[in-house]
Amino acid sequence: MQSFQFYNPTRLIFGRGAVERLPEFLGGIRRVLFLYGGGSIKRNGAYEDVTRVLKQAGVEWVEVSGVEPNPRVGTVRRAAAIAREARVEAVLAVGGGSVLDAAKGVAVAAVGEADIWDVVLGRATPEAALPVYAVLTLAATGSEMNKNSVLTNEATKEKYGWSSELVYPRASFLDPAYTLTVPKDQTVYGIVDMMSHIFEQYFHTVENTPVTDRLAEGLLRAIVEAAPKLVERLDDLALRETILLAGTVALNGTLSMGVQGDWATHNIEHAVSALFDIPHAAGLAILFPHWMRHVYRVRPERWANLATRVFGVDPAGKSVDDLALAAIERLEAFWQGLGAPARLREFGITEADVEAIVEKSLARRGPFGHFMTLDADDVRAIVRAAL
Repeated sequence: MQSFQFYNPTRLIFGRGAVERLPEFLGGIRRVLFLYGGGSIKRNGAYEDVTRVLKQAGVEWVEVSGVEPNPRVGTVRRAAAIAREARVEAVLAVGGGSVLDAAKGVAVAAVGEADIWDVVLGRATPEAALPVYAVLTLAATGSEMNKNSVLTNEATKEKYGWSSELVYPRASFLDPAYTLTVPKDQTVYGIVDMMSHIFEQYFHTVENTPVTDRLAEGLLRAIVEAAPKLVERLDDLALRETILLAGTVALNGTLSMGVQGDWATHNIEHAVSALFDIPHAAGLAILFPHWMRHVYRVRPERWANLATRVFGVDPAGKSVDDLALAAIERLEAFWQGLGAPARLREFGITEADVEAIVEKSLARRGPFGHFMTLDADDVRAIVRAAL
């Protein structure tokens, strides 16, 4: 494995009533920006609980709502301006990963001179940020325990990820009860998202990684076992609890210790959702199997392990290639069985859009991907196969 340094300063408070402990982690903070999306936090009880706890602790808050599923840089700028004017001391994100991603941008933009899009593009490096706290209501992105954020520039139709150690949440509060009201489609998208994060780290070319391999495979097995039951019993708290923790562990740095993940499929999907504003995980569900078929021959044994260790394929009489292709077929069937989409055309994307996706995918860095470097021809082939 590669040499590495592991660091994660986020305190994770997990379980029923977790938000009741919010005041003890705020310390001397007395005014926060309360950032959220639509009305879901008022339906699942999070809004009522958070405002009650803040009021009891004597903490004032300024509300900003309307964070989009693919959070816009314009929304971040608007919220940051409100944060500066109100002189808040922290950003409290209540919602799913999109709200947390936006909150990280607000935390930097509210105290820095640089425009947040320059930070996203790497033209400016943040030197300070407001503390970020999170109350999670959707199992999906893992943003509650990492330094990452993805923002969309609605004017230029660009969507990119960025990161800074300054925006690790100080503390994240995960109560599985808040996820009980998440509808089936969003539940499925969250499952696809967290599995995709695991795949991006699992498919690498580093040797001697049995620890991270087994951690990833075990986490995938837990998700594969729980997910079909959950989509049939959306009000099952025990299953919600399992999936909620899985989403956090999938992208808190544990699975990337000693390896270099790929992230090519995410890059292509960011181009797709920047251009067409489709749900992020919908794009991943469609694209990932086709990326896999395009690249698996680089190290087919990794897919063979996925087949036998995660999906329970009997290896008897099968070659490594047979097992690799079986793993991809099982994954595709698994996601579609949950209700995930299978084709880009389901979102109105056609052959006429392929070149725009290819161009957008390569615009920032040129060829990309650590498992196998993809050029324009590779991206074109993957996207066409996914239409």
